[in-house]
Amino acid sequence: MVQLVDLSHAIEDGRRAYPGLPSPRIGALLTHEESRARYENRAEFYLGKVETPGNVGTYLDSPFHRYRDGLDLSQIPLVSIAGLPGVVIDAPAAPGPVPLEFAPDGLRGCAALIRTGWDRRWGTDDYWSPGPFVSAQGADTLLRAGVALVGVDFWNIDDTKDPARPAHTRLLAAGVLIVEHLTNLGALPLSGFRFSAVPPPIVRGASFPVRAFAEL
Repeated sequence: MVQLVDLSHAIEDGRRAYPGLPSPRIGALLTHEESRARYENRAEFYLGKVETPGNVGTYLDSPFHRYRDGLDLSQIPLVSIAGLPGVVIDAPAAPGPVPLEFAPDGLRGCAALIRTGWDRRWGTDDYWSPGPFVSAQGADTLLRAGVALVGVDFWNIDDTKDPARPAHTRLLAAGVLIVEHLTNLGALPLSGFRFSAVPPPIVRGASFPVRAFAEL
């Protein structure tokens, strides 16, 4: 029997987005009550509207996020973001580079999910304080291991003090996709599961929220 484990943060109206970006605005284009006249009071429907930056909640970065000629969200094949074999890499929930001098065996073609527990700070100002990150050397280790995707349970895969953003730069140049702000990785085993994080196919979409989940 397959068990599905949700690894995504819920997106709410006014929820703080990535620092410096506007919060999402989620509301009604037409409420249930307002719609009744359209259906002669025999039915009612809620028509919603969402205005949001792409970098909110749990989201996937496409190569276009970093490279103007990289694949955008509409060009990413489903095989790259759905049903990937998953491997968890445990790391400390502490500011600084994730120790990745040696990658675990069996990462080729996998979604490597870095589990620190930083997601427990979600919803607090402390979540956005300096946290774990993947260094340039760590990104190179993952690339040598042949990963297909890297997911993290903290707020930026890069050291935000480094404007060169080496992890994004190296990984996305190689076509390795990035999922940031994962949660609930503590419910996963170290391996033996499938990982999916599928955004809508937006033309010229750079980053966008996903419903990330694991199949056990």
